[in-house]
Amino acid sequence: MTGMQHMRTMGRMSIRLMAAMMAALMLYAPAASVAAEVEVQGVRLPDHANVGGSDLVLNGAGLRTKIFFKVYVGSLYLPAKATTAQAVLAQSPRRIQMNMLRDLTAQQLVDSLNEGLAANTTDAERAAIKSQIDALEKIMRSFNETKSGSVVTLDYIGDVTHISLDGKERGAIGGDAFNRALTNVWIGAHPAQDDLKKALLGGA
Repeated sequence: MTGMQHMRTMGRMSIRLMAAMMAALMLYAPAASVAAEVEVQGVRLPDHANVGGSDLVLNGAGLRTKIFFKVYVGSLYLPAKATTAQAVLAQSPRRIQMNMLRDLTAQQLVDSLNEGLAANTTDAERAAIKSQIDALEKIMRSFNETKSGSVVTLDYIGDVTHISLDGKERGAIGGDAFNRALTNVWIGAHPAQDDLKKALLGGA
């Protein structure tokens, strides 16, 4: 074989190798798309979310139950993975998301949040953020009712908590102390549900 023939043969082999590599990449592309979501109780959650212009990663997600009812799938998004409440609260922006699995009245939402706040704050701490708690109640009551399939998000961006229902912002409440208390409803010392807290903290 001459030098020219050898070069042509090598060239054809390189082309075939590149074609095989491209085919392999195309074959595995669907698997990569599937890996970009997490499914909990039939709810598909993206593993990333854009909050306040920042790319956040899904830290964890789990099921909230009440007695034997499935209430919602809760998820937590952060700039970087965290396994403790302290590490979560040290990061911003952050998102707590609730994908509803059953219909809830506004009063049920308000009662649940007030119960969680009372369990994770002292009387003095709640007194210091009373105006923000009142504002949260007013926003939640504006929902009237959250239907199964609705999505509630609590986004903490630049010292402000933005509350949205199905992608539409319903109100914003300022203050770091308020958001820390609100976040601790799920990941504090006395969370709404122990196994949900564990799931939100990545199974830690």
